Amino acid sequence: MKKTLILLLLTISVLFTSCFEDNDDNIREASTSEINDFIYRGLNFFYVYKSDRAELANDFFANEGEYNDFLSSFSTPETFFDYLKAPQDRFSILVPDFVELENALSGTTFNTGMEYGLLFYPDGSENIFGYVRYVLPNSDAAAKGVERGMIFNRVDGQQLTETNFSDLLAPLGFTISLATFDGTDVFSTNESIELRKEEFTENPIQVAKTLDVNGQKIGYLMYNAFTNEFDSQLNSAFAQFQSDGVSDLVIDLRYNGGGSVRTAIYLAGMITGQNSGEIFYTEEWNEDRQEEYAENGLFVNSFINGGEAINSLNLSKVYVLTSSRTASASELVINGLNPYIDVVQVGTNTTGKYQASFLLYDAPAPGFSRNQANLDHTYAMLPLVFQTANANGFTGFDNGLVPDIELPEDYTNLGVLGEETEPLLAAAIADITGIPAPQPRQAITVLETVSESKASLPNYQLMILDRE
Repeated sequence: MKKTLILLLLTISVLFTSCFEDNDDNIREASTSEINDFIYRGLNFFYVYKSDRAELANDFFANEGEYNDFLSSFSTPETFFDYLKAPQDRFSILVPDFVELENALSGTTFNTGMEYGLLFYPDGSENIFGYVRYVLPNSDAAAKGVERGMIFNRVDGQQLTETNFSDLLAPLGFTISLATFDGTDVFSTNESIELRKEEFTENPIQVAKTLDVNGQKIGYLMYNAFTNEFDSQLNSAFAQFQSDGVSDLVIDLRYNGGGSVRTAIYLAGMITGQNSGEIFYTEEWNEDRQEEYAENGLFVNSFINGGEAINSLNLSKVYVLTSSRTASASELVINGLNPYIDVVQVGTNTTGKYQASFLLYDAPAPGFSRNQANLDHTYAMLPLVFQTANANGFTGFDNGLVPDIELPEDYTNLGVLGEETEPLLAAAIADITGIPAPQPRQAITVLETVSESKASLPNYQLMILDRE
């Protein structure tokens, strides 16, 4: 039986937090070489691409002196971490403040409540504009009247560009200038909205409703993050779908960058229910860890720790709305379900992230655990530790999962989330009912995405293993 390890601990004990507070004056700040030693030990032990970096081989250094010289040859932990990452690794991260990361993983961030995407102007310049994807309830943006579909092109009076958007949108408070977009040009208006970031915990269930389309009960769930603190609320949404007699389901993951692997398992079970105990995904670790650590992720019919029964719809077909921002745990659900039921993907290609991580603190191997962390610094990392495949062995989709019904978002007509006329949902409903969806007024202008509001968060597009 494999040894029991707590690989991800997001619940911070009061005692440990107090230790940080009480000993602030006595903490000796760790040197760069000491932090680099932590980075090396963690990657040498768990990194899935270990074999692709010669320096991570167990016998690479002839002696301790040579190893120490290597650690001290890098001026910052960030440059050292970037050096050791494999060329194909787009997702491993190092963070200087693990408390901020832990908060983000639990859904708590400083946020205006306006979730947005940023796009290049269609004129080929470096100018960009933002569009509001959705607004969090009870947030500052909600109170100020921000709505999905709004366009903004200036912040604090300055035109957004490829080089300045990060700085302009970083402060706790800023003012956006509204604009319009007709598919060809962006036109400024005289309207502006002042916004302020506040500490906010996002419920990832943005919309959960049952639509009655000519007597056919279609469930719609807009789910924006796999945040395990909200697993019970997700289960309750499916209980309501059951009660409503839902026969068809549309899961909107177009802005969902991922999160908890365990929550992905739960969501898959809520959609199906008839596959409990069968393989949802398999794991491929580095050669040193494969035999001891690799386990199959299985479909379940109850919560792993709490025993709460999963409310399953027992569907043989599900519709999933996707975009280039659909990543990691979202893709795990799509790929894991594909061998068992008909998954109809509507939208555009997903991100292409099929690797999982867990949080490593500067502590002894193999735990690298929070309660043994070195108090001399707050660096932590989330390296890719294994890649996933579905029950058919399908993996390696670096260019994303390809939609069955390709439909990009129309920035001139985003529609209202959860309404039958919202373009992506309308396309899914049309396929379900056989009733053609309304056609766009004009050809949809496909623009290059620059970034999005969640891109600055330390947990951006992560698939997190939370296993005991």
